[in-house]
Amino acid sequence: MTAAVTSTRPRAGFWSTSALLIGAAYSLFPVYWLVAASTKSAGELFTTSTMVPSFTGGFFENLMALLSFNDGAFLVWSGNSILFSVGGSVLATAVAAAAGYALAKYEFRGKQAAFTLLLIGVLIPGVVLAIPQYLLLAMIGIAGTYWSVLLPFAISPFSIYLARIYAGAVVPGELLEAGRLDGANEWRLFRSIGLPAMVPGLITIFLLQFVAIWNNFLLPYIMLSREETFPLTVGFYAMMNQGSDQLNVYNLVIMGCLLAIIPLILLFLFLQRYWRLDLVSGSLKG
Repeated sequence: MTAAVTSTRPRAGFWSTSALLIGAAYSLFPVYWLVAASTKSAGELFTTSTMVPSFTGGFFENLMALLSFNDGAFLVWSGNSILFSVGGSVLATAVAAAAGYALAKYEFRGKQAAFTLLLIGVLIPGVVLAIPQYLLLAMIGIAGTYWSVLLPFAISPFSIYLARIYAGAVVPGELLEAGRLDGANEWRLFRSIGLPAMVPGLITIFLLQFVAIWNNFLLPYIMLSREETFPLTVGFYAMMNQGSDQLNVYNLVIMGCLLAIIPLILLFLFLQRYWRLDLVSGSLKG
């Protein structure tokens, strides 16, 4: 019996490892295609295989052409994307931390109804809300400004839901009660006990929001009308429209998409240590 169990373990490990490798290859293939296609000139992109990188110096030519396109529009769009992603993520994380902590640690009238509405909000796709949000922001006169993109991202039902679940699991109620007995007010308890315990979860919420905002196209496309306020997603769309009759615009868009994924990779690498800390702390608690 022991020999039979031992013989099946390598086989199960082989299939699970193979499945993971196939999934990794499937996920990384678009990145490889971007790298290979970004090395090709305008003529090579449509006359040679995009799967094989070119070594004729097309990469640096495409990079310089992208940076000089429309008087440096790519740099302006990149700055706008950073502003929207960082600002929106910070606002959404702050709102999620406060709301999630309150839902997890306080008892008040209508709490269950509020949580039910929160779950309903999680199920509503953002596409449905884009037009109503534009009409509401246009009524108060901020449509077309940076705030018209930042404010809708400030409230994320899914982020609040995650913060509520995480706060309920990691914030010790005994410490809160001890703090109240010592005379600490609720803000002090939230700042000194709640927030430090919720940091790993809030980092995850920040990252999820950052990626969602960085890749979002519909909301800024509806809200913004001036090119100098566009993020990268809308900027690339505008570039394709105004240069649809020029073949070299495709090289610039491909190069821009390759550069646009670098901040996401760096953010994942920088923040992964917080997830490791969370796993270690969770194992110690268990």
